[in-house]
Amino acid sequence: MNYTKTYEEMLSDDRKKLFIDIRESEEFEKNSPPEAVNIPREEFRERIDELPKDEPIYLICYSGKYSDELCEELSPKGYEIYSIKSGIYSYYKYTIEHQLSDEEEQEKRCREIERSIIKKYRRDLWSQFTKAINTYELIKDGDKIAVCISGGKDSMLMAKLFQELLKHGKKNFDVVYLVMNPGYNDINYTTILNNAKLMQIPITVFDSDIFDIVADESGSPCYLCARMRRGALYSKAKELGCNKIALGHHYDDVIETILMGMLYGGQFQTMMPKLHSTNFEGMELIRPLYLIREESIKKWREYNNLTFINCACRLTESCASCGGTEKGSKRAEIKELIAELRERSPFIEANIFKSVENVHLNAIVAYKTADGEKHHFLDRY
Repeated sequence: MNYTKTYEEMLSDDRKKLFIDIRESEEFEKNSPPEAVNIPREEFRERIDELPKDEPIYLICYSGKYSDELCEELSPKGYEIYSIKSGIYSYYKYTIEHQLSDEEEQEKRCREIERSIIKKYRRDLWSQFTKAINTYELIKDGDKIAVCISGGKDSMLMAKLFQELLKHGKKNFDVVYLVMNPGYNDINYTTILNNAKLMQIPITVFDSDIFDIVADESGSPCYLCARMRRGALYSKAKELGCNKIALGHHYDDVIETILMGMLYGGQFQTMMPKLHSTNFEGMELIRPLYLIREESIKKWREYNNLTFINCACRLTESCASCGGTEKGSKRAEIKELIAELRERSPFIEANIFKSVENVHLNAIVAYKTADGEKHHFLDRY
């Protein structure tokens, strides 16, 4: 039996009905359909007695996975129950498409989004963006930069920041807003396209079959997938005449990478603000969000009521269905650790960030140079 219904089909059901969002309460509070009530999945089975049998019930989760499972369990028990196809992203898609249907409203929304970057979040977003560009010399005269957009909050903000820089800064460079489709499902791909239209970002889209290639990998495909995606972006950017690609890694990514290397890799290194490509001659990678805190990006997103994709990888949808692929990962553990340390001292994160700028080689037992050669303190003792 097919228990799935689209979000539009749920809205068109004129009968009295119960619409339940089974995501975690925190996610429900951030953004949920106005018609929905919240019963978190962890509590759902304990509260089955609250469900009516004389009216239809619609469930929505992250991807549709858990709502499908509950429908299969409860339908034989006499409930008329349905799962919203594609989960919360179907609601996001519906919302954005309705905004796009009104050109005047769309134009107004875009101007508000841009104004919030320059005005309300000037200190936390715009100033930190321009500071990183100047501090690390990320842009040179004549650069052509491929601003790489994955569809998440970080890369979409980065694209808008580049647009504002072209409006208000020196027009000494050119950009291409580059979107790669490695095999996204329809709902995620449409969400990316709709957000780009809403925010008036003129994207260049190209397709690849990376998800298909890594699908047969044993174990986690994430490392191989990430390397292949970066290689594809470099290749397409070079084809378009670019000499740099810009990625949306932020301040929190940097400090998490430092700690992950120490605690799980036994090494001391950081995520660099820029680096030369080893496989694509003449190409560089830059990270203009290097000084921007993730919390600031989230506040900007929520202030503007924007909805972006989290993890669009169809190979890890079982993870994405419970709130994102980072849950249970080493990076998630590091995030939790940093949050705990922050409770003890507000300077922890800044100190982690600065630690890689204050390395004293005479207080290091051993280190490696760029050519891989290892140097030991006894060599010069």
